[in-house]
Amino acid sequence: MASVEIRGVEKAFGAAKILHGVSIDIKDQEFVVLVGPSGCGKSTLLRMIAGLESISKGEIAIGSKVINKVPPKDRDIAMVFQNYALYPHMSVFDNIGFSLKLRKRTKGEIASRVQEAAEILNLQKYLQRSPRQLSGGQRQRVAMGRALVRDAQVFLYDEPLSNLDAKLRVTMRTEIKALHQRLKTTSVYVTHDQIEALTMADRIVVMNAGRVEQVGTPLQLYDTPANLFVADFIGSPSMNFIEGTLARSDIGVVVEAVDGTRLAAPQEFGGREGQKVVYGVRPEHFSLATGDAGSEAVVEVVEPTGANIEVFATLAAERVCAIFNQRHPFKPGDKIRLATDPDHVHLFDAATGVRL
Repeated sequence: MASVEIRGVEKAFGAAKILHGVSIDIKDQEFVVLVGPSGCGKSTLLRMIAGLESISKGEIAIGSKVINKVPPKDRDIAMVFQNYALYPHMSVFDNIGFSLKLRKRTKGEIASRVQEAAEILNLQKYLQRSPRQLSGGQRQRVAMGRALVRDAQVFLYDEPLSNLDAKLRVTMRTEIKALHQRLKTTSVYVTHDQIEALTMADRIVVMNAGRVEQVGTPLQLYDTPANLFVADFIGSPSMNFIEGTLARSDIGVVVEAVDGTRLAAPQEFGGREGQKVVYGVRPEHFSLATGDAGSEAVVEVVEPTGANIEVFATLAAERVCAIFNQRHPFKPGDKIRLATDPDHVHLFDAATGVRL
């Protein structure tokens, strides 16, 4: 196994600059997820680690060895692609063992390694089938098996679950995480799905427009986002935002929204009186208030999800989402009062988007 060091990496296609000085240190045996919207450069960066794209500037090292000029076949990496990339005319056994065959391994070694991978991935009874006889999840396990027999230093996953249905995605992400916990192989996983990132990663790298916005554990990014982009991207439903001005009142520090609504803010903040800010609160951190507590909101839409109820309402002239565990009989047009716990409120500078 090995660490991966990405140092000041840039990528340009002609005049179009895709990556802008990206630096990431991935520890040995760590599972790191690169996440961000389409076009942020995450797949390009993964392909540069694999050697499928050249590096315009900077260095990438695997196990302290710089690999900028090393051919893909000599980088000791294994890659799982989005579209499985299986050979349709070969059996599952031959697909998994093909890379070993190219390396002139003996038939005995190939059979042993394929059987071992099949046992890990629960594919024993499918080894003689062709890919067209398999489900999407089984095909993805075959693709993982092909990577597994390589016994590579680094595993690279390029959105491997995006072609699967929602229920199968949940199952497969559990299998991939369990596989990593068993093998402890350094892994870099690319996805645009922040739920995959939160549930699978040891650390997450949030990317936007070719730059790294924040690196941290899933809970660090969820609880203390560095800026508005991370706060909005991480979490589903995403964080609610209300623009306003920092002020002091008889109840302490508040954010005064454009319609005059006053929202309780953290008493220890890094802003200044009169500063334009964005008030952020996650849906699950709203609570129902009674009497004069909280702020008035008007219910627009109620969405039962089974375990919870998602309520979309107008608060301080903004549409917000609140999540409740109780099954309240709300209807569109109902007036309710929503309160927040200041300890779970996030404040961002309105001009820069940086967390206060």
